[in-house]
Amino acid sequence: MNKSLMLASLTLGLMSGSALAMEQVVLDGKHMTQEQAWAIADGAKVKVASQARTKLVKSHELLMEAARLGKPVYGLTVGVGLNKDHKLFDANGELSAAVMDASRSFNYSTLRAHSAGVGEPMPVRLTRVALAVRLNTILAGQTGVQPVVSDLYEAYLNKGITPVIPSQGTVGEADILLASHVGLAMIGEWEVFYKGKRVSSREAMADAGVPLLEPMGKDALSILSNNAVAVAYAMKGYQDAKHLLEVSPTVFGLSLEGLNGNVAPFLPQTNDIRPFPYIQATTKDILAQLDGSYLWQLNDERPLQDPLSYRTTAYTLASAKKALVDLGEVIDIQINHSDDNPAVVLGASKDYSQFPQVAKYMVEGKGGVFPTTNFEPLPVALAVQNLSTALTHVSHNSVMRTIHLSDAHFTRLSRFLAGPENNGHAFGAIQKAFVDMQVRNKQLASPVSFDGIQIAGNIEDTFTNLKLASDNLIQIVDNTNTIYGLELLHSTQAIDLRKMHDKSLKQGKATGAMYEGYRQKVPFVSKDRPFTPDIQASHDFIANY
Repeated sequence: MNKSLMLASLTLGLMSGSALAMEQVVLDGKHMTQEQAWAIADGAKVKVASQARTKLVKSHELLMEAARLGKPVYGLTVGVGLNKDHKLFDANGELSAAVMDASRSFNYSTLRAHSAGVGEPMPVRLTRVALAVRLNTILAGQTGVQPVVSDLYEAYLNKGITPVIPSQGTVGEADILLASHVGLAMIGEWEVFYKGKRVSSREAMADAGVPLLEPMGKDALSILSNNAVAVAYAMKGYQDAKHLLEVSPTVFGLSLEGLNGNVAPFLPQTNDIRPFPYIQATTKDILAQLDGSYLWQLNDERPLQDPLSYRTTAYTLASAKKALVDLGEVIDIQINHSDDNPAVVLGASKDYSQFPQVAKYMVEGKGGVFPTTNFEPLPVALAVQNLSTALTHVSHNSVMRTIHLSDAHFTRLSRFLAGPENNGHAFGAIQKAFVDMQVRNKQLASPVSFDGIQIAGNIEDTFTNLKLASDNLIQIVDNTNTIYGLELLHSTQAIDLRKMHDKSLKQGKATGAMYEGYRQKVPFVSKDRPFTPDIQASHDFIANY
């Protein structure tokens, strides 16, 4: 995204949330919903719950006590990555000025060295979602950061200071090269979007009255080592897919009316036989779209069984719905729990602490600081990929349904749905457009979670590519918006042709409403015309319906 588009994204993002700007979302690290995260992205104010702030203070005290006692703490008393064997300092029972200076020096160096992203900046709205997610996971109380770090996230969100974060450069085991730019901005060494401009973070923070961060302890590691950036994209994929599946039954109902199709595959008499998840609810929803439709009346031309892409659509939609719900559930877990390594655990249980290997992580009477693998977002990545696969089945059925709508053998209408006065191509050539989109979907649905090359001295040898998987999901939904738009172009044309033969033909209440709305954007094709504007208008109709 170029600079002008980015600034437009900032303006539109904040304007779209103007109704939410006076609302407040209280975060406690445990109960943030995705809807609240998007409200924050669109301008809702953030407040940190008092109990969460208290926990931050105690967590930081525990971390520094572990350092004082000489406990090995990743990213604090020892280095990170392959440098985990490099001792940074030995407190010798005292957090002296020299020790604290060494810690601060390491923190500044860590933020600088890990700021190594690629590509155009993230859209402002997605960056704000990422900030909201990271603030909430910090408030879960396992990071050990100075409480001022959470204050800075809160101030950035409430005062409209948005770090410039590159959109590429993560393999999906914490977005360390991307999220580091948040910390780099907080120390005054990077750029932000502020008041409609891209400016230095130092300038923006001074104008907003926000003090610069002096990172120490585990601040830098906690700011950069988390999955909030990729999760923001997964959340967008989830949100976009949710809308697509909400309009799907109506889009399908219009095609069934255009085909003069059979409602039998969606009746409860058959779908109660084998109740796969969401099948019964999906078929009920499809039938509801057809309330009042002519399809409930006998028709001599109606076949006993339609092509499979029609008959199996309830299964594709139900499977996609299940995949959507699964993704939503793991996202909700991800955004309400710490993904830090190491984890600062207040009041940690004493399980296995009789063993010296475990005892070295414990701080008597307070808890412990433990190495973790909570940075691993594989459950989210797999759920993203599963939804991508399911949606590609959905788009496949749509493509095939649209091809059948152009086939006089199935519709008993004119070839390629030509109007009575059209002696040209009608919809004969347009099929290449949606086939292209479907081929792209099939490519994008290929799993990427196990792709990568071992790095960091062969320590980091697994991957999830959550950001890439989420990018793919977002694109699959967008491609399917185009595919659905082209299906509407065909189904509404078929319905109009049928109405020319039978002026009393009735549509369902829901399908009729979508038909009327679509016809305000894209008129009947009476003669050949350039279809490129119609395709864009159809895409936008689906995306915004």
